[in-house]
Amino acid sequence: MHNTRHVTEDIIWVGGNDRRLERFENLFPIPRGVSYNSYLILDKKTVLMDTVDLSVTEQFLANLEYRLGNRGLDYLVVQHMEPDHCANIGRLAEKYPDMKIAANMKTVSMLGQFFDESFEERIHLVKEGDILETGKHKLKFIMAPMVHWPEVMVTYDETEKLLFSADAFGTFGALNGNLFSDEVHFERDWLADARRYYANIVGKYGMQVQALLKKASSLDIQIICPLHGPVWRENIEYFIEKYDRWSRYEPEDKEIVIIYGSIYGYTESAVNALASLLAEKGIKNIAVYDVSKTHVSELIAEIFRASHLVLACPTYNGGLYPPVESLLSDMKALNVQKRTVAVIENGSWAATAGKQIVKKLEELKEISVLEQQLTIKSMLKQGQTQELEAFASQIADAL
Repeated sequence: MHNTRHVTEDIIWVGGNDRRLERFENLFPIPRGVSYNSYLILDKKTVLMDTVDLSVTEQFLANLEYRLGNRGLDYLVVQHMEPDHCANIGRLAEKYPDMKIAANMKTVSMLGQFFDESFEERIHLVKEGDILETGKHKLKFIMAPMVHWPEVMVTYDETEKLLFSADAFGTFGALNGNLFSDEVHFERDWLADARRYYANIVGKYGMQVQALLKKASSLDIQIICPLHGPVWRENIEYFIEKYDRWSRYEPEDKEIVIIYGSIYGYTESAVNALASLLAEKGIKNIAVYDVSKTHVSELIAEIFRASHLVLACPTYNGGLYPPVESLLSDMKALNVQKRTVAVIENGSWAATAGKQIVKKLEELKEISVLEQQLTIKSMLKQGQTQELEAFASQIADAL
């Protein structure tokens, strides 16, 4: 059975949803699944914008065949060569022998890496600013390298004032019939997944996202069609502002996130005492996470969201507690910056975690580490009440 929706009168969503997949890229938990968006333009020439993952191939082909009817497919535009978007190029080439593939030079080189078939005779080579006229529609190609692969491009439909944005403006989560962001409660139900998607998939490439946003600012964009998640046709400025803020590494919320590792519960007890003290000082919306239980992608998303961070870590075999060490490595890999951090260390026979955390934070850009650390020797004692109070006051003052 086909499952499609009109984006505009002659642009149709023909993608699919996967609610069975447990981890996106075999890394990131996706309890709400994920959508793979593909869009068909019905004009004098028929144009398909990207394909989908192998997991939803049959649904995708059923959707495409239904909407094409007796027509063939004239063009496939390949904006991004990750397999969750390019996996069906071979199937389409076999099914539609006259189909041309609109792609840039870097995409063409990747086609040969992912497929045994030679698509050389089908290639319609495009570069920055080229326009493909399909009749009523004029598709302008805009290169977006490293958002988040080197071959990525986006496509602006000058007729509809619509941006096919590739992986930009995407989000985790399957579409439940509601294709458009204005058909759901986006801030309540989707924003956290959108932030987690951005921070972990695209987060490293803030400079490149800024370059794309600069190009996009010269366009009159009324609709955004990403490759994952809802289509935007209202309040587009809201989501563009999020991308602008995230890609400048500016926090969304002036709030505190506490992330702790705890082996036997003593570091956790200290964190709970700190959180209560901060609350008594009027700090609201404090978030506390156990690094051993919360997936690192959630932690990274929270670090992108909040302005202030407390890291609490036991010393483990003379080094850092491994999940905290892994988090710090991810923070570096994803270019986290412009945050204020306070450090708690614990150690029964060698409390050195604080010094090691600070050393790793110094490898990041524009990280302000608060001067006073809290050191625990196995367990926070009653005699450390004043020390804990001063530590909490330092954080509250910084906020």
